[in-house]
Amino acid sequence: MTEMFHNAQIFFQSYFPLLQIQLTDIVDIAILAFVIYKLLWMLRKTSSGRVMWGVLILMMVMFAASDNVLSLTATSFLLDKVVQWGFVVLVVLFQPEIRRFLERMGSGRLGFVFASSKEAGQEMETAISQTTEAYTDLSRDRVGALMVFERQNLLDDVIKTGTTLDCGVSSELLKNIFWNKAPLHDGAVIVRDGRIVGAGCMLPLSSNVNLSRDLGMRHRAGIGMSEHSDAVVVIVSEETGSISAAVGGMLKRHLAPETLERLLRNELLNDSEEEKKGSQFPLLGPLFGQGRKEEGDPL
Repeated sequence: MTEMFHNAQIFFQSYFPLLQIQLTDIVDIAILAFVIYKLLWMLRKTSSGRVMWGVLILMMVMFAASDNVLSLTATSFLLDKVVQWGFVVLVVLFQPEIRRFLERMGSGRLGFVFASSKEAGQEMETAISQTTEAYTDLSRDRVGALMVFERQNLLDDVIKTGTTLDCGVSSELLKNIFWNKAPLHDGAVIVRDGRIVGAGCMLPLSSNVNLSRDLGMRHRAGIGMSEHSDAVVVIVSEETGSISAAVGGMLKRHLAPETLERLLRNELLNDSEEEKKGSQFPLLGPLFGQGRKEEGDPL
């Protein structure tokens, strides 16, 4: 291995004599580039990615206002004061991501910080099939249900309103949670990466004044959650037993169980595949206005 490094160093020095670059420098740059790329990829999957864009814009404005470019003295002075407190502000804004990173370090799961797990995809497959099975029975028995499948936007604030859990999704568990005499039935179940992370959670109600009067509070909460995030929300009506799904503020009603399963697979599993096959420059998508357009039945 040492001889290989030495030969590679001789190669670089012979073909690029002016660069004066060592092999260790290349390794150092490669590691740093990989870490930065993975961090940007992680930020893309959360709402904090928008904050990062704000920071980048602020840095560009600071550069433009500097003495070497436009010499905007007052603007440059103000931005310098903002940057002095910027580190504290960033720690507060990125607190959920920092906490999750440190928790994984402490639990010995540092490898999962920068790598996607195949187990998450398998658990999501199981979650979809078990949810469809449970919703088939809940719909038949007219038992109300409300589930939220988290996607890129983290729902930590919503999870805090209920009971924190960490368990796999199973049909029997869902039917027990939503049983009308169960303590956690009056709220939403939150699913993250194919695992239940919260139950009995309170969701924000929709602010849409044009909603049909036939929709109850459970449907309005589901629509509201889909308006405030990119989550997929699935609902069973307690009055009629009909199954509905809310995506992007649009409600799709009267779904058959097989239609529900197909919708969940399209929205959740296809998203994972698109992220793996997606752009090699993940932060350029928002710059050019790329995004998903949701379609649904009129409310």
